[in-house]
Amino acid sequence: MFLGTHTPRLDEKGRLILPAKFRDELAGGVVITKGQERCLYVFPMPEFQRIAGQLREQPMTHKAARAYGRVFFASAHDEIPDKQGRVTIPIHLREYAALDRELVVIGASTRVEIWDKRAWESYLADSEGDFADIEEGVLPGGL
Repeated sequence: MFLGTHTPRLDEKGRLILPAKFRDELAGGVVITKGQERCLYVFPMPEFQRIAGQLREQPMTHKAARAYGRVFFASAHDEIPDKQGRVTIPIHLREYAALDRELVVIGASTRVEIWDKRAWESYLADSEGDFADIEEGVLPGGL
């Protein structure tokens, strides 16, 4: 399970050093793809394969599943982190998420998310007030 918030930098070659506490679980390979709210999702390969399997189970006649799968797979980039725990974020994904040098990398349970620092701060400011209200709909009966 991925937890916590980290603030690495993107180097001049578009590489990110993965947070040390995430490296062991991601060492076997990752898939980086577009996420919601203009962030990037980083999946360990087994989790990506699980999600791909779920998408494959949808009938070809399911319009939303086709549309989601196209974007999800077409934007996906797979690689194995190097010995320093670095991964390269392709230009098309850096542009999608408007990544600058300052990043925020968060643990989001079964995936890691990469955000531009300003975008993450804006997202938090906009959503923090709704956090308490959302709990009941997401966790029936509350905590």
